[in-house]
Amino acid sequence: MQFTGDRETCYRVNLWSRIASRILWKVAEFPYRSEHDIYNEVKRLDWPRHFEVKRTLRVSVTGQKSPLKSLEFATLRIKDAICDRFREAQGIRPSVDRSAPDVRVHAFLDPSRASVYLDTSGEPLFKRSWRDDEVQAPLRENLAAGILMLTGWTPDQVLLDPMCGGGTFLTEAAAMARGRAPGGKREFGFEKLRGFDSALWEKLRASATQLPTEARTPLLYGSDSDPRALQAARRNLAAAGVERWVKLEQVDVLDREAPAASGVMIANPPYGERIGSEEALAELYPLLGNVMKTRFSSWNCFLFTGDLRLPKLIRLEASRRIPLFNGPIECRLYQFEIVAGSHRKKRGPQEGKAE
Repeated sequence: MQFTGDRETCYRVNLWSRIASRILWKVAEFPYRSEHDIYNEVKRLDWPRHFEVKRTLRVSVTGQKSPLKSLEFATLRIKDAICDRFREAQGIRPSVDRSAPDVRVHAFLDPSRASVYLDTSGEPLFKRSWRDDEVQAPLRENLAAGILMLTGWTPDQVLLDPMCGGGTFLTEAAAMARGRAPGGKREFGFEKLRGFDSALWEKLRASATQLPTEARTPLLYGSDSDPRALQAARRNLAAAGVERWVKLEQVDVLDREAPAASGVMIANPPYGERIGSEEALAELYPLLGNVMKTRFSSWNCFLFTGDLRLPKLIRLEASRRIPLFNGPIECRLYQFEIVAGSHRKKRGPQEGKAE
């Protein structure tokens, strides 16, 4: 996705986007045929105008059908071009930091053109600064927010995650309902660039702490059989400042009762890439389907998984199958609209039993 805007737009999008990974500022685009072409074009850019030499640097390059033999060598040439431009202009070059750089430069190479970007986000935007790292998160926050949007859930509906783990879905849902800015408690890459308007940024960040008029009090429920996961969920919810709107219980998913007559259930059940053997999952899915069918009548249920056997094993008909990726893992978001009674097609007046 591409868009244009001023400095304030850049700040606002970083502060408020729930589903983006990074906000990149395109600073150059040019044709190329070799690494030498890329070096020359990148060196022509006025890098000292964008950031100070004291800032540490990292360069990342990706490509699609690029004719170059090595993207690693292209990365090295872009880094050299930036550093050489600083050295010629100021007699000193910036240091490289691969783990926690002040400034990140990204380049994308297609078959004939190169695009160069400055990263205004810094750390990926899914890092909201509230995650408890003691429990590994099965999905990132921006993916969780995107999945919630795909379900059509609104804050006036009950939401249940019966396999909540560290509480990613619940935390994102509470933040959405209460109008909390996902980037309100973190730093951004644009703060390290020249031209950073600290007064404007403080104004935008201060306004993000004010409760919007459309903020709602959501009905959010979560449960898990693992007490350590629930402890992590409580810490994450508290760090995000939304713990008061979520009710957590230690309950196995197969013993879970519906907290209301209707609502939206969202779950990220374990699958082979993450945890559990294929045999164990093959036993779990039919039991989970039975729980949904018998206890969640009138609910809209969504299961996000990388195990594409799920619809067959759960023995329920999915009304939607949305392809998504959790990192490199191809996944599906399955929707099951649970209604009272049998899911089998009723026989019409001409459909008799054959003798």
